[in-house]
Amino acid sequence: MRSIFSRRQMLSALAGAGVTMRAHPTFAAIDAGLGATAAANEIVFGSAAGPVIDKDLAYRELYKMHTRVVTTDVALKMGTIAPRPGPKQYSSADRLLQFCTQNKIPMRGHCLIWNEWVPAWIKSMSVEERRSFFDSYIAEVVGRYAGKLQSWDIVNEAVWGGHRAPGGYRLGPWYDACGTDYVHRAFARAGQVDKTTKFVLNEAQTERDDDVGRSVRAGLLHLVDELKHAGVPLHAVGLQGHLQPRYPHDPARFIEFVHALAERKVDIYVTEFDVRDDTFPDDIQSRDAKVAEMAEKFLTDILRVPAVKMVITWELSDTYSFYTDAARKKDPLATRLPRPLPFDSDMKKKPLYFAMERAFKKSRKT
Repeated sequence: MRSIFSRRQMLSALAGAGVTMRAHPTFAAIDAGLGATAAANEIVFGSAAGPVIDKDLAYRELYKMHTRVVTTDVALKMGTIAPRPGPKQYSSADRLLQFCTQNKIPMRGHCLIWNEWVPAWIKSMSVEERRSFFDSYIAEVVGRYAGKLQSWDIVNEAVWGGHRAPGGYRLGPWYDACGTDYVHRAFARAGQVDKTTKFVLNEAQTERDDDVGRSVRAGLLHLVDELKHAGVPLHAVGLQGHLQPRYPHDPARFIEFVHALAERKVDIYVTEFDVRDDTFPDDIQSRDAKVAEMAEKFLTDILRVPAVKMVITWELSDTYSFYTDAARKKDPLATRLPRPLPFDSDMKKKPLYFAMERAFKKSRKT
């Protein structure tokens, strides 16, 4: 006898399993989406995704509707995979890969090696132990996902002039163990076990037109030259694109840098796009308008460079932005929360969505 499972029973079961059902627009009424608009203009649009998409069904639908690539947010960071000695923890990354595979969305790995967010038990190793772990970790993790990813951020944020290290490198446990060679070593080791995935050098702060931003640009160009000269597999450079209006931005000088990067014969991805809005007015309408304006100008400029192939937001909804998480931790009762992304907390499109849509259309290369 066939049982009948009512909508009320279904919602009750989902709630009991910890799955969030929130009010959201009827998805059948939504247009083709940012992914389709970008693709029509030879750009790949995507977003980072955290574990929350396992529980928030409305949020999960946004990825199905709008993304053509998904970046792992924390699932492939060392702090998730190796939080303590013993077997590696791959369950979060494997679930996200399953979601992407089922929905035919390519997945990007972020990030293999980073001098930040390294578990304390690894930092406490001797230099020789750390070098050995460095090599074995890369071999195991890259080997596990070989041929399954669209691209890998092999090294994240290698450059930071504030540390005053030779070559402008960011200091940390991997720099301490391997010196300036750690970036080259990471790409070379990864290339030994995966011959098909695109390898990316991902960097922050290049949008800033101040001493910090200019030093990062110079250091990044020098590092790309070194890696190219060494012959290691470097296919793309990621420019994170966390726009911060508190810092100066000179469009002409920035695009000159982007062209210089493109001349190194690498693809360019905007890998972590959003707009920090804490210096904008409290009024939501005014704030959203300023976020959209800043984003549209930036994307319109950078997408004119043919080497720029991809734009990825760091999450899709304001609710799940890392800026929002930080604001709530600072003040759980805060009434003004960040609005840096194309969808609001109800999964509805904001002015930023339409600004990105316009920028994609203006990038048409055909």
